[in-house]
Amino acid sequence: MDILEAIILGIIQGLTEFLPVSSSGHLELAKAILGDNSVPEESLTFTVILHFATALSTLVIFRKEVAEIFQGLFQFKWNDQTKFCLKIVISMVPAVIVGLLFEEQLESFFGGKILLVGAMLLVTALLLLLADRAKKTDKNVSFSNSLIIGVSQAIAMLPGISRSGATISTSVLLGIDRTKAARFSFLMVVPLIFGKIAKDLLGGDINLQSSEIVPMGAGFIAAFFSGLLACTWMISLVKKSKLSYFSIYCAVVGVIAITYALFN
Repeated sequence: MDILEAIILGIIQGLTEFLPVSSSGHLELAKAILGDNSVPEESLTFTVILHFATALSTLVIFRKEVAEIFQGLFQFKWNDQTKFCLKIVISMVPAVIVGLLFEEQLESFFGGKILLVGAMLLVTALLLLLADRAKKTDKNVSFSNSLIIGVSQAIAMLPGISRSGATISTSVLLGIDRTKAARFSFLMVVPLIFGKIAKDLLGGDINLQSSEIVPMGAGFIAAFFSGLLACTWMISLVKKSKLSYFSIYCAVVGVIAITYALFN
């Protein structure tokens, strides 16, 4: 992988991590177009590194909220911040279980499975269309809601299922306020990504060659800055109920991907 290719993939990751169009799915499509021949494990490693970049951009965008959460936690009281953190923990459970029990199976999906990506993009399109038509409310995320949203996040580990699209759509369909849904969706993934990075580092699964450091670093930087822009934009779009446009986009890209996979 050269530097230009890594930057392109980083920008794609940064934009599509927050926009509901599946970052992992677009990365797999981009790799196929660019002729990336990485084996599934290497492909997944680069994907995880780019997700780490967008996790950092999430912390930058929500730095005030994150600071308030930590301040509330260190009061050691049953306050709103403690409740929010517990909801985040609950939402992580399904993805942690799936990640630990089916790690090898998940890795096998990140190796040019274009037909799978196309099919899952169609699922994402349907979810976004349903959410866009849901009524607006001012409901908060409950403990039971957080588990259901967590199941959506676990399903979104498949390339082609948008994580933000699945979790925000599920939240909206549960009647949760759209702004609160976006905030919860973006923050709930941060501990998972940091946990995945720590696990891979401690387990020796991330062992970059010297020739890979520069291009992956370039991809990381590109993903971080494009993520800052996309996160801010997505929060505004969710408020304005503009998810149907992304539904159409996902449907079109999904059909193209399926057609490409069937005829190549």
